[in-house]
Amino acid sequence: MRKKLVAGNWKMNTTRAEATALAAAVAKGVGTDDRVGVAVCPPFPWLTAVGDALTGSAVALGAQDVHYEKKGAFTGEVSPAMLAECGCTYAIIGHSERRHILGEADSAINHKVHTALEEGLHAILCMGETLAERERGLQERVFQRQVYAACAGLTDEQFGRLVIAYEPVWAIGTGKVATPEQAQEAHAFVRGKLRALYGDKIADATPILYGGSVTGENARDLLKQPDVDGALVGGASLKPDSFLAIVAAARG
Repeated sequence: MRKKLVAGNWKMNTTRAEATALAAAVAKGVGTDDRVGVAVCPPFPWLTAVGDALTGSAVALGAQDVHYEKKGAFTGEVSPAMLAECGCTYAIIGHSERRHILGEADSAINHKVHTALEEGLHAILCMGETLAERERGLQERVFQRQVYAACAGLTDEQFGRLVIAYEPVWAIGTGKVATPEQAQEAHAFVRGKLRALYGDKIADATPILYGGSVTGENARDLLKQPDVDGALVGGASLKPDSFLAIVAAARG
């Protein structure tokens, strides 16, 4: 049985003081209860401070991105080993804001996934369609392309540290949210492609999170779906009560 995961993506928000206070509140609310995996992903400058605030709790630390090379002359980039040394367990890769605003290509995302996994991190691989793609009925083609491209060349062992996050681009930060039925349909399609490509063991073990305007109010219905294994949370992760309500919904 797949363990649910709720991960908070704080994006480019919080001061250092706000980040540590938020992390401390989440750590206090979660405590050592590990029935559901919980992670927070602050901006790079606050990683060590937030990691300190999480000490003693079951909340893991994650980063919002990672570079695809292990070291070298890459000004402004952060390597997987650097993230691991900061205490990170997870790295978000391929978020739609990086794909569509910063122009990240499928090939770069695949390279990032490989490098992060090789360095011992867990990768939260994001995928999802735009509103225009959904309106044209192209969402399954998008899912197939993104999954095939990002997962190409992964070993069975690496799949054991891969989490997929389905985030319909039209639902990110808009207040719109996929219906539980739409989320389940997308997740089931992705799991089916994993099954066709990599077999039952990997398909059945890989967690698939839903992301896109998840709140404490809608989380329970989304997380009841058989192929929805948790949530990647944006805006609601900046408020401890809202984020903890989603964690509670994941616990059932």
